[in-house]
This record gives sequence, C-alpha cells and structure tokens, in this order.
Amino acid sequence: MSLLDKIKKNSTIKDASILSKSKFFNEKDMIPTGIPMVNVALSGRLDGGLTPGLTMWAGPSKHFKSAFSLLMAKSYMEKYEDSVLLFYDSEFGTPQSYFNTFSIDTERVLHTPITDIEQLKFDIMKQLETIERGERVMIIVDSIGNLASKKEVEDALDQKSVADMSRAKQVKSLFRMVTPHLTLKDIPMVVVNHTYKEIGMFPKDIVGGGTGSYYSADNIFILGRQQEKDGTEITGYNFIINVEKSRYVKEKSKIPISVSFEGGIQKYSGLLDVALEGDFVIKPSNGWYSKVNKETGEISDKKYRFDATQTEEFWKDMLNSLEFKEYVRKKYEIAYGNIMGNASVLEETEEAGA
Repeated sequence: MSLLDKIKKNSTIKDASILSKSKFFNEKDMIPTGIPMVNVALSGRLDGGLTPGLTMWAGPSKHFKSAFSLLMAKSYMEKYEDSVLLFYDSEFGTPQSYFNTFSIDTERVLHTPITDIEQLKFDIMKQLETIERGERVMIIVDSIGNLASKKEVEDALDQKSVADMSRAKQVKSLFRMVTPHLTLKDIPMVVVNHTYKEIGMFPKDIVGGGTGSYYSADNIFILGRQQEKDGTEITGYNFIINVEKSRYVKEKSKIPISVSFEGGIQKYSGLLDVALEGDFVIKPSNGWYSKVNKETGEISDKKYRFDATQTEEFWKDMLNSLEFKEYVRKKYEIAYGNIMGNASVLEETEEAGA
C-alpha cells in the first residue's frame, strides 16, 4: 500500500479521493444552453455551458435576469428528463406563463415562496441535506436582491425604524453554507440579484448583498442594455453580459446578446462581433457581410445582409470549425496552463540582476 493510499484509507471523509480520479473534477457536468455566446459567458467555449455551482445574474430592474435564469433551467431540464427545479420566489414576478414561454414543464417545478433570508437558508439547507449526488436537481432564487432579513421583518412588526446591520452577514452565511453542497452533489444554482450605483465621481454598478456572493459564486454577470429601435418603435434590447467574476472566463469580458420582443433571445447574437474581430467575416461594403476561408484567405463571393447573418445557414459551418472554436476559446477562456510557463525566464532575469 502506497503512502497516499494509506492516508486516503485513514480519512474520515468518505468522498476523499486521489485528485487524478476525483469525481468532483473529472466528472464535471456541463449543460449547453443552445445560445452559443451564453455558453461562452458560462464556460469560455462555444460548445460549453452551465456547470454545477453558483451563478448570479445581476442588474437593474427589467434587464431579463429572470429570463436568462429560466433559459438555464430549460436547458438543464431538457438534458435530464427526470430532473426537477426548486424555484425560490421572493418577488412573485415570474408567472406560470413565463415558464411556459421557455417550454418548462411546471409539473416538475417546486415553487417555494420566501419572505426573509433565514427562511431561504433553512429550507434550502434542508433540501440539500436530503438530495443525493446523481439526483438531478437545479435551484433558482429569484431574487436575493430585495429579500429582507428576519430581524428587519421583526423590527417592522415592532414598529422599530432602525438600520439592519445583520442582512449582509445572513447573505454571506447563506452562500457559505450552500456552496460546498452544490459541488459535492453536482447541483447548478442560479441566483437573481440587483445592482446599485456606487457613490462617487465615477460610479460603477455594485452587486447587492455585500461580499458573500463574491466569495462564493463561480460566475457573477452584470447585465447592461441598450434599446433596439425600428424608427421610433422599440423592438427589443441589446444586452452586454459583463463578466464580473468567473472561474472559467477572463474577468471584465463583455459578451453581447440581443433579445427581440417577437423572437426572444436571438440564438446567434453576439457571434458576428467576434467573427469580424477575428477576420472570419469581413464587410466588403457598407451593410454587407462575407465569410473568409481562413486556410486560404479567400473571401466568399456570396454577400449577406445583417438579418441573414443571424441564421443557422450562416453559422452552421463556422460553429463546427475547430479554428473558430479555438479562436473564441483563446479570446475568453482563462488559460490556467500558462501560469508557470515563464518560470525559467523569471529565474534568468533574477540571476542577471543579482
């Protein structure tokens, strides 16, 4: 018996295993969303997607935070037909018809109304304790942003108007307790949150709830948007997914996604910007687009208007192209393999300066 096997045998933790054989790293689940650039935001890859752990969508009101959360739920529940969704609801702004829009089977959704953070923490921990790894469960909390603490509620009932200093601690406690279970039991959890403007000369968006979410989350996305208009009529929104924190994607990356009132989230939105930047597509003349064969450098004779670039016909070959996939991966994914790549150069520099 090797020393490592001896130590493993003596461990009181049943899930302890040799790292190269660990199911928590080598059996990582990944759920494609069907929207290539949302996959990129979640994993840095066009063919990636949602992974177990905590993902947070944050932004001002009416920024489609719930819609992006339900997109993930739809993808998860389509992949696993026996899966269920735990939906914790503090805002009651997501009616059943909204679930139907995403073709989510509401017979597989447990809707749980919540009124304070402690209530959420106690219920979700009880659920996580009983769920076994391999049982397909996804969790959505909509939202944590306006959820009061128990003390805040009790103070209001006692007609006390005092500042609540316990809320941030309770939010941090919630995430600190929940997060390990998500990885151990292979559960994706999506939380909707609000943002507010930091006070100062150059105000920036701050995620509500203190530092608890920053410490615990795998992904934090802050949504920005601009109106899409046809003349004076608003036809949808152009969103920017700002990567505030990620274990997979370079922080501060900006990923464009478009949503129209008629067609919902546009499947191929955001791809054209990346393809133009990488010279996979060019604009031979104003308002027209052509594909480029990267191997030969030849420009296709066929030209497309913008609307035609948002179709499966335009993207099918490129999304299967290893070169395009690799370009996108290098642009967005964190490259862990190069952290120690220049160690010898650093050593030589230190010796030269000695």
